[in-house]
Amino acid sequence: MEKSQTGDTNNSSSLFLTGTILLANMDYTGLMDYVIKALVGGAIWMAYKIAGDYFSNRAKNKNSNEKK
Repeated sequence: MEKSQTGDTNNSSSLFLTGTILLANMDYTGLMDYVIKALVGGAIWMAYKIAGDYFSNRAKNKNSNEKK
């Protein structure tokens, strides 16, 4: 008779095997391309956000100084 493995060992081995297969099939050049595009896009968004906040506060301060 064969001894069966416990469920924890079988599940962790299956998870490890699945992760290994997924990482082996990963397209690293495409992933790096995506990371670069995401960083550039994030930097552009951050620049627009900071500029928008700056001009918004500047206009708000200008309006409050004119009312005084």
